[in-house]
Parts: sequence; structure tokens; C-alpha cells
Amino acid sequence: MNYNQLVTAIQDYCENTFSATDINTFIEQAEQRIYNSVQLPALRKNVTGNATAGNKYLAAPSDWLATYSMGVIDGQGGFKYMLNKDVNFIREAYPMPADTGEPIYYALFDQNTFILGPTPNIAYNIELHYFYYPQSIVTAGTSWVGDNFDTVLLYGALVEAYTFLKGEQEMLQVYKARYDEAMQLLKQLGDGKNRRDAYRSGQVRYPVQ
Repeated sequence: MNYNQLVTAIQDYCENTFSATDINTFIEQAEQRIYNSVQLPALRKNVTGNATAGNKYLAAPSDWLATYSMGVIDGQGGFKYMLNKDVNFIREAYPMPADTGEPIYYALFDQNTFILGPTPNIAYNIELHYFYYPQSIVTAGTSWVGDNFDTVLLYGALVEAYTFLKGEQEMLQVYKARYDEAMQLLKQLGDGKNRRDAYRSGQVRYPVQ
């Protein structure tokens, strides 16, 4: 389901012609709810940055929301995961600017910056694996959720739209129930199947009712 199809469906279900601003808000609110309820590969991103010698701070990507992992690539190309700590731990462990070496810890210093410990003694490549909001279907025209799980996006937007209309509670509960059903299926995919190893964990099995 692309953006135009989604807009048409919302208007048809609600029997209302919303303004473009209102309908885009419904969709974006639904996307935000979905993206914060389930872990999907489409919400993950990898980037490589550079840690500068003598500078313990590393800028976060502009679209960064949360960190999955961070690792340092040494001079031989070897990869080592760093451990996530609090800022106070790094300040206590490496209080002096001269405390340099290969970074083994990182912490979130503020919303735009990480702090490394110890301070890099040379320039290092840093690989960051993080959570972000992909481009909305409102601006991109398509999205992973719209292409692969349009029911959860449709009913999520319908809940927002019907709440805006102050519609009948009975119908609102129907939309919420359909959204919850679709979200449960999406979570089975994102939080279940996508995060299992069939060899180690066995195939996903659900009880038959």
C-alpha cells in the first residue's frame, strides 16, 4: 500500500475528506507508534565514523534515536565491541586528558554526542549500529511497513483519525482491536522470527487453538 492508497482507504473508512495536514498527522502518529512498539530490520542502520586522536567526543548521526552497538576498528582492521557505560563511569575511570588508548567504553554524553573512554590515542574507525525512524510514507510515497504489513499502518492511522473525529466509541474499539491484532502479527515477525536462529533456538511454533 503506497501513500495515495493509504489516504484513500482512511477517507473511505471514515467517510470523511480530511485536509492533507490532518491526514499526514494521522499517518505519522501511527508510524511513530508502530516503530516504537516492534523491532524491525527496516529501523536499523549502520554507519562508520572517525574518532580523532586526543578527542574523547564522537558526534552522533543526525537521525540517531538509540544505540544497538558500537565497535572500534583497530589499525589491523580488527573489530572490537565497546561496552556501554554511564558518563560518570568514564569520567571516573579516565579523569585526565592524557588517559589515552584504544577506546573500550562509550556513553551518551548528550543528544548529539558520545563520549569515549579512554580518549583515542590515534584516529580510529568507529562502527555504530543504531535505531532510527525511516523516512515517512508521507514524504517517501512508500515504506517497508506499507509494502509488507499495510494492515497495521492502516488501522493505526484509522485509530488516530477516528479519535480526531470523536467518533462512536464502539467503532473506535473495533479499529483498536484490529490494530492490536495486526501489531501482534508484526511483533511475531519483528521480535520473534527476525531475532531467532533456527539452528540454536528451533523454528518458531505457535500453539494450535
